[in-house]
Order: sequence, then C-alpha cells, then structure tokens
Amino acid sequence: MKIRIALIIGIVFWSFSCQKESTSDYQSSGKIIVPDLGMCICCGGWKIIIDGITYNFDSIPVNTNIDLQKITFPLYVKLDWQTSGNTGCPNWILIQRIQKE
Repeated sequence: MKIRIALIIGIVFWSFSCQKESTSDYQSSGKIIVPDLGMCICCGGWKIIIDGITYNFDSIPVNTNIDLQKITFPLYVKLDWQTSGNTGCPNWILIQRIQKE
C-alpha cells in the first residue's frame, strides 16, 4: 500500500515538472514577413514585425525547429530578443530564443 501511494505521488510530481513552455514565457510575439534582399548597409537577413515595428535579423539560434530557408510567409512566432547595439542600424535585433506559435 505504501509503495502505491509513493508511486502515485511520484507520478503527480513528475507530470507537473514536464509541462511545456507557455507563450507567456516569451518576451514578445512577432511575425516574420519576408526575406530582406536589399543591398544597403542596414539591409539583408529577414524582416520581422514586433509590436507594430519592423526589425531586421540575420540569424536564429540553431536549437530551433524553424528553417528560415523553407518557411511560408508570414510566420507567427514567439521570441526573446534584444537590439543589436549597432547604432548605425538601429532596427537590427538579435534573437535569443524563438518558437513557432
């Protein structure tokens, strides 16, 4: 009887520890809209809209399930990001974590 109770308690704790990340775990939601094929200094990469502002980025973390070469646009995502710090191109961002919505 004690083994059954311990087993049930263990299963309950295990099930709570295996919950998936929720959208609220991410900083923002965004929409990748198109590759940026421009040839200017602040062009290239892909365009993403976050909170109504269009940004550019050139890469995503390798541990993601998104292949930027094969996606259908627009692609809705949730992500963690920061500005690149490049004052010459203020709308460039660095994506730290990203997932399809």
